[in-house]
Amino acid sequence: MIKRLDEFALGETGVVKTVEGEGMLRRRLLDMGVTPGTAIFLRKKAPLGDPIEITIRGYELTLRKTEAHLIVLEMGGRK
Repeated sequence: MIKRLDEFALGETGVVKTVEGEGMLRRRLLDMGVTPGTAIFLRKKAPLGDPIEITIRGYELTLRKTEAHLIVLEMGGRK
C-alpha cells in the first residue's frame, strides 16, 4: 500500500519510494537522508498534525506537514 508521510498514523512504518517536489526543498529532504529505500517510523504528531517527528537512519527528524506530503512511502518495512 502506498501512502504519503503526512497520511501516516502514529507508530506506522514505511519505506521511501520517492521524494517529490523540486529545487531546494527536494534537495534539502534528500540531504537529510530521506532517500528511496530508507525506512521511516512516525514517532510523534503535534495536536494539529504539524509538525511531525520521524525516526530515520537512527535519528529523529522533525518535518512540516507540507514537507511530509512530498514523501511517498510503501507501508510496512523495517523499523
